[in-house]
Parts: sequence; structure tokens; C-alpha cells
Amino acid sequence: MRTAFDGIRVLELGQIYNGPYCGLLLAQLGADVIKVEPPGGEPLRFRSHEPIESHEFVMLNSNKRSVVLDLKTDAGRQALLDLVGTADVLIENYAPGTMERLQLSPERLLEHNSRLIVACGKGYGSTGPYAHMSAMDITVQAMSGSASATGVPDGPPTKAGAAFVDFSGGIHLFGAISAALFQRERTGRGQIVEVSMHDTIYPMLASSLGGLHNHPERQLPERTGNRHTGMAVAPYNIYRTSDGWLAIICIAERHWRGVATALGRPELIDDPRFRTQKDRVAHIDAVDEEVSSRTRTRTRAELVRDLQAAGVPCAPVKSIREVDSDEHLIQRGMIQYVEHPARGRVPVPGCPLRLSDSPVDPLRAAPPLGRSTREVLAELPGHANAADKAGTQINGEDPRHVLHT
Repeated sequence: MRTAFDGIRVLELGQIYNGPYCGLLLAQLGADVIKVEPPGGEPLRFRSHEPIESHEFVMLNSNKRSVVLDLKTDAGRQALLDLVGTADVLIENYAPGTMERLQLSPERLLEHNSRLIVACGKGYGSTGPYAHMSAMDITVQAMSGSASATGVPDGPPTKAGAAFVDFSGGIHLFGAISAALFQRERTGRGQIVEVSMHDTIYPMLASSLGGLHNHPERQLPERTGNRHTGMAVAPYNIYRTSDGWLAIICIAERHWRGVATALGRPELIDDPRFRTQKDRVAHIDAVDEEVSSRTRTRTRAELVRDLQAAGVPCAPVKSIREVDSDEHLIQRGMIQYVEHPARGRVPVPGCPLRLSDSPVDPLRAAPPLGRSTREVLAELPGHANAADKAGTQINGEDPRHVLHT
């Protein structure tokens, strides 16, 4: 059985999280992903400030081949253009204007290969008033409204702990590439696809924007802590237990009846303050006090057992250490283990995309810097000596820069 992207070659000029995660998804579904790095490696590779790959780099670069090219030199640019002639997709998430300064604009790349999909991951896109701004996850969280919507009402705006903006950009870029490859089957032509991380966050503010527009006469706080962002659901919060924290949400009336029963307070069902969702939202502080007065006397496990038995959506708040060994993620193959030459046995993410007719390739550890430079360049037609010629010009004296053969 062939993989979904069997026979597709991807050149990934990715860095940090956005581009590399997009490339990882393509690699996991069978694409030949060639990671093109500058001498010294992309910034995430040695973020640990040690001469071994950071754990984050190992997580995001399984099943790729590493090629070192100095795109600031004529030899490096020419080698990339030669590779472009063999590729189906090129991914880049450099700062605005970088590819143009390197004389590698999307338009020039398409001149070399009219079937190429040039996939650009950007912070704010190539048009609009913010196009010139550099972007990182936290800055886009700030500009997008995400930070304003996160935190407690009387506290400062707060960034999300997860780097969801970077990964949202990578996921959307993967979708855009898939669509462009599908369209190429009909037209025979490549194209430029672009995803702005900033663009992808606006739809995620649905609850906040609902609170703004559904009841414009109601004054809502910008930040609602762990309560529903649009203040339209109660109970909806994270409650203290005797040994941790627990998330509870009640969308339907049956959920509220389940909470009252599971917590041993059936009389709350007929309490006029809590009879309907609208009533509970109007008395949200009282709801949270009634619920938390019972949850803090019991353990997470007890509460999850009883609430789930009553049909109430709930979940323990897991620590990062707990998530790192989550049996559910392990059994589903979302946490897998690879042997890394320097770090040993390390957990890496499996593929969250499940296709019944496309097996997922077994995971290999992220490659050492430049491991496949000679191999990949030697594959170019008529370039038997390209690796040696390029290698003498693109590798420095630092041991991390040297070709691995």
C-alpha cells in the first residue's frame, strides 16, 4: 500500500516550529522531505546551546534528510535551484523579504519549475498594513487578540502556554499545500500558496466574538480566566480538587443535573438561581462556589469517575510530566520513541492524520546536520561532482557545520 505523498519531493527551508511542523506532517505521510539548512543549522537545532540537537528539533524533524547549503553564496543558490527542478513543493517561513534578498523569490523558483508549489508561511502575510512586521508566536498572539482574551479579568493579557500560533500556521500551510497538489493534478501547474499565522487565529476567537456580538448591550470582561470566553455557559471552569485541578463544562441541562447529582447536591437542580443556563450565567459566582465547595474535598480520580458516570464532560488538568507519558497518546501512536545518536531514546510526536488507505511511515530520528548533503546533490542529473564542489564552499570549520557522511 502506497503512502499518501509517495513520490512527492519537498524542499523545506523551515525554521523553529511553523515550517518544520508542516514538513513533518508531509514526511510522516510519505513525502521525501529534504531539509535545507544554513551552515550551523537552523535556529532550533542547537537551541539547547550544546553541540547536540535540542529536544524540540528532534520532535519536529523525523523522517527528513538534512542538506547544508549557504544560500548567501552563488554556489549555494545554484544548488538549491537545481534541487527545485526536481521538487514538487518548497516550504519557507523566513521573515518578510528574505527570499527576495537571497534572489530566490517565489516567482524565480516557478521559472525554474512551473509545477512547483511554493508554500510561504508568514506571520502577517505578504499584503496588508502588518506585512512588513516580523512575527513570533507571542507577537502574533498579541496582535491577534488571543493574549487579550487570555488571563483573569483583573490581570494582564497572558500568552497561551502552548505555541499554538506557530503550529496553527504549519497545519494550515499543510492544508494549503495538499489543496495545491490536488489542483495541480487538474491543471498541471504549480502555484504560490501563503498562510498568515495571524489570519488563522481570528476564527479561533469565535467565543470571544460571540460574546461581543450576541449581546452587545452586555459589558463583558476582555478576559474571563477559565470561564467561558463569551460568558454564555456555566458551570464552565477549572476547579480545585483535594489533589489537583479538574475541568468541568455543562452545555446541556442534563449536564447540570449530572453535576448536582455526582457532587451529592441534588437540591441544586431545583434551585431557582440555577434552573436554566441563563439563570446559571446570571449567578455564575454562586455556581462556581457551590461546585468548588464539593470538588475541593475529593480527589481528581473520584470526581472524574462520578462525573463521567453521570454523563458530564470533565477532565483532570494534567501536568506536562503526566502528558509526557500519557498512555492514551502512547497507545494511539501519537507519542513514539526513536533512538537519537546523541540524546538516546527520546519521545517524538506521531502523525495526528489518520488515512485508512495510507499507512504512516515508521519514524526515524531527526538527521544530523548535513547528513544527506552529498547523497542528495549526487542525485541531481549530471551533477555527480556537485556535492564536492558545493561542499567545499558551504561548510565551515565548526564541527557542527561539517558534512556528515
